[in-house]
Amino acid sequence: MKMAQQSLGQMATLACLLEVSAPKPGNVHRGADFEDLTFYDFQTSAVAIGPVFDLAKQLRVGSLVLAAIQATQSVVSTNTNLGLMLLMAPLAKATVFDETAMPIVMNELTAADAQDIYQAIALADAGGMGEVESMDITDAAPDSLLEAMSAAQDHDLIAAQYGNGFVDLFADAVRPLREKLEAGMILTEAIVETHVQFMSRHPDSLIARKCGVEIAEEAARRARVVVDARAQGLDLYVRDLSELDFWLRSDGHRRNPGTTADFIGAAIFVGLIEGWLPTEQ
Repeated sequence: MKMAQQSLGQMATLACLLEVSAPKPGNVHRGADFEDLTFYDFQTSAVAIGPVFDLAKQLRVGSLVLAAIQATQSVVSTNTNLGLMLLMAPLAKATVFDETAMPIVMNELTAADAQDIYQAIALADAGGMGEVESMDITDAAPDSLLEAMSAAQDHDLIAAQYGNGFVDLFADAVRPLREKLEAGMILTEAIVETHVQFMSRHPDSLIARKCGVEIAEEAARRARVVVDARAQGLDLYVRDLSELDFWLRSDGHRRNPGTTADFIGAAIFVGLIEGWLPTEQ
């Protein structure tokens, strides 16, 4: 396995840049801005978090997330990367990348981590991780971050990773991305295909919060159509991918699959750390 040459901060920045640059359906990318969220916002955010992640080994997970969001908010006025930081921060503290190793990182979380992450979520102005009867983000931070994430896990896939060892990330984002690249697919195409495949398996949490669970499930169903089309030929795949993109961008971009994009960014980060993701084509 090729050893990565970049610093951890450089890999964090590059992961963010590669994720946002790929023309993933429904997301901001270099060919598609939202009215209140642009490709430039994501670029500047990616650069801002790099120096923070260079200090990752010295920081707790919570303080890393908070410092990354503070750095982001110093350069943009909107939430560009909270979900991705919640995934990348524990990964930056790991030494092995699979669902059996991540609980080791999770078991080291303290009340201070909970306080920092609650502060980061408030600073990013992202609202609650869904509204729940207990441990909502509008409440005071609990002593146990894992209990708070557990309370949100049924309606927030990022929260669920804190309790399940990041199993969805490794099984449905990291593994297929690596397999596509090892089969010879170019990086941009592999990112887009993995994004659609992931969305087909996991209704997007951001879409569910903005539009409701039924719309999130409809987005997943439409993504499955695209996945099935890929096996039937490139022309049909390109047509169905374009139709999915158009549908997701309707309704004022409220169907933006932002949680799916966070998982793709985290998978890219793992690939850069492990050295199997190419940094040049």
